[in-house]
Amino acid sequence: MIISASRRTDIPAFYSEWLLNRLKEGYAVIPNPRNPLRFTHVELNPQTVDCFVFWTKNPKPMFSRLDEITAQGYPFYFQFTLTPYGRNIEQNLPDKKTLIHTFQTLSSILGPERVIWRYDPIILTEQMNITYHLHCFKEMASILNGYTHQCIFSFLNFYPKLRRPLQSIKALELEKTDIERIAEGFSQIAQKNNIRLSTCCEPVDLSLYGISHASCIDRNLIEKLLDCSVLSRKDMNQRNMCGCIESVEIGTYDCCTHGCKYCYATSSENTARANVLRHNPESPILFGNLPKNAIITEKKMSSVKDEQMRLF
Repeated sequence: MIISASRRTDIPAFYSEWLLNRLKEGYAVIPNPRNPLRFTHVELNPQTVDCFVFWTKNPKPMFSRLDEITAQGYPFYFQFTLTPYGRNIEQNLPDKKTLIHTFQTLSSILGPERVIWRYDPIILTEQMNITYHLHCFKEMASILNGYTHQCIFSFLNFYPKLRRPLQSIKALELEKTDIERIAEGFSQIAQKNNIRLSTCCEPVDLSLYGISHASCIDRNLIEKLLDCSVLSRKDMNQRNMCGCIESVEIGTYDCCTHGCKYCYATSSENTARANVLRHNPESPILFGNLPKNAIITEKKMSSVKDEQMRLF
């Protein structure tokens, strides 16, 4: 099984000690986001977990743990979100020079194929217009040339719960012509810097510009890391345009304190800060305690490797 760690919070930035403890214990307990009494017991061992996919905006706190994860027999790669936004949008992240250096260091450790750059999402304002994004993307792509082989981007979604924070930064709705101009410009820049471009869960067809639909939980990359085929299907729990294969999510909502205005996984900064205070790295759950009347369901876990189909 593939483990997603995590679409719901930044485990590499905040919770790597918890993750390593979970690997030592051989399991984690994941809350159901829709029912506070229901939990899922997820088995974590090299016989059932084929690959980890880490999602992060700052993996540096996890650097000291990478060798230990590798030594335990877990293949993994990173989805690293690196945008051109300042503290008015990403309030608590390190400065961009530090993050770029972190990206380069991670790539030097793992190799460029295992560090995917996410320019995600693209936010337009009067100040951060198309010209701004083309300039920033050009600068960042040039710096990251050789440190990554792929960039995944998306356009801002105005989810209902995000309308107030997005209004506070005066984010603009993107028109079709905006999307096409960005796609054409990004494509030209990416080609010059040896970077493949893909969109994440975007219905628009940008193949005219050599831009494909992304698979963030990527069958092809995972098969390369495992050196064999995987027996897995499209993840039906994701949006229609998502190309990801099935994975098990081990993160929890409302426990990331990066403070990004566009984050769908945090309902409020106060809630996130309160939950962080309830975090215990020795606990099987990410924060808080299991209720006495908790209903725990065992997740059926098995390897998806097809050992008969080795890759050559």
